[in-house]
Amino acid sequence: MKATWEKIDKNIVSMDVEVDAEKVTVALDQAFKKVASKVNVPGFRKGKVPRGIFESRFGVESLYQDAIDIMLPEAYTAAIQENELQPVDRPEIDVTQIGKGQSFKFNAKVTVKPEVTLGEYKGIVIEAVETEVKEEELATELERLQQRHAELNVVEEGAAQSGDTAVIDFDGYVDGEPFEGGKAERYSLELGSGSFIPGFEEQVVGMEIGDFKDVEVSFPEDYHAEALAGKQAVFKVKLHELKRKSLPELDDEFAKDVSEFDTLEEYKQDLSEKLKERKEKEAEQAREASVVEKAAEAAEVDIPEAMIDTEIDYMFKDFEQRLGMQGMNLDLYYQFSGQNEEALRGQMRSDAEKRVRNNLVLEAIAKAEDFDVSDEDLTEELEKLSKQYNRPVSELRDIFEKNGNLDSLKEDVLLRKTIGFLLDNSKTA
Repeated sequence: MKATWEKIDKNIVSMDVEVDAEKVTVALDQAFKKVASKVNVPGFRKGKVPRGIFESRFGVESLYQDAIDIMLPEAYTAAIQENELQPVDRPEIDVTQIGKGQSFKFNAKVTVKPEVTLGEYKGIVIEAVETEVKEEELATELERLQQRHAELNVVEEGAAQSGDTAVIDFDGYVDGEPFEGGKAERYSLELGSGSFIPGFEEQVVGMEIGDFKDVEVSFPEDYHAEALAGKQAVFKVKLHELKRKSLPELDDEFAKDVSEFDTLEEYKQDLSEKLKERKEKEAEQAREASVVEKAAEAAEVDIPEAMIDTEIDYMFKDFEQRLGMQGMNLDLYYQFSGQNEEALRGQMRSDAEKRVRNNLVLEAIAKAEDFDVSDEDLTEELEKLSKQYNRPVSELRDIFEKNGNLDSLKEDVLLRKTIGFLLDNSKTA
């Protein structure tokens, strides 16, 4: 096999590949065996038609596509590896020659990983992050814990307030006609949660038990249901019941209920220490993000759209999985958020581009500094995972190898090693 290539655009190469005639003969034989088993020729049992009769009846050309399908994947992969190219998208293939007794030739236009021109990445100045816990931060955390352990009590009289849970019936109409999903009975809605169409919850505030009210809202322009997007709607709402949170007192009994401590002061001291640990971890993450972002900003790289689209796909699937872990799905998310898939992917685009840029720059720095991942590095990483998941190192290694994820793990270790290098060589403002 012969393969040559040339760069024809910023991140696109044109690669010409030629496969020997002998391999074409083998591929045509394989194609014939595949096709002959499905062809009916009078006078012959299925799969028993002689090759010469088959070709005279159907033409050898009828085998070409199957032969191409047999040769192309292997030839393309071998050519990519031989020329050390790094594709980031499906190639555009143009077959230029295929025939009995001839070599097989094709051209592939391949979008490849872009080159990175590094800027200054040593001595980057990053801002110090405060990690001391302030009194107001501790107070906010205690209030959050109060909210988590609050009781919902039925309100006997009075108007609905933000923060209340309202039990309502609603019946929605657009242009005087009811629409699918616009009706529910005895639905529990936390007012102020932002889970309904903008403007709906605010109009329920002030209603009293037994009240009826027409709530007028507008569906967002990018609402997931196209038939409702941008439309005015009227919801006929009845308020059946109100429930209001009752916060527990911040005292020693509260500390005993929510922790292992006997006094509130002991609990506050432990909580303050945990908050400090959290802030220190967040500060380290902020420092890492800052040093990587500044190194990326100093570099020049032209990112192919295919790489951004691939990262968006990954982020979208990850988001869907996280929704599932919360007992939710995309359809419900679209309903609550008023978005659709196109809008959600559009929101992810900026972050996806930043992620791709950062990773490309980190890879380039690792290459410039001649970093690699040793067996000791990999074993150390597996030992960390072993403690985290309480599984033997050998078992985890087998899992990564069987799933073909060992290289991805090495890439993660290499990126973290590179980030550590950037931090070690940074300055704090």
